[in-house]
Amino acid sequence: MHEMSLAEGVLQLIEDAARRDEFNKVSTVWLEIGQLSGVEAEAMAFCFDAVTRNTVADGARLEIITLPGQGWCMACDKTVHMTEVFDECPHCGGYPLQVTAGTEMRVKELEVS
Repeated sequence: MHEMSLAEGVLQLIEDAARRDEFNKVSTVWLEIGQLSGVEAEAMAFCFDAVTRNTVADGARLEIITLPGQGWCMACDKTVHMTEVFDECPHCGGYPLQVTAGTEMRVKELEVS
């Protein structure tokens, strides 16, 4: 489950920000996850709860924002919505599509006190 190591990375970012910006408690974390990133939102939420126990983010609410997948079709030169990395073009049925968005994961915002 790679979500555990990703959740640990998110916690590291939060702890670094807490030291830098001198806050003691995180109440909400907004996390953007691309639809094509391979990150399972439910698994991420479970792992986040586990790794944040007894930390500055203990009990913080995790708000996951799903970013849509997008790609460019080399055959018909159109930008299309993608739900899977190996989708065919919905316009021409062509392959391959070059992924242009939806693979990212990032902490968008923290609510702190």
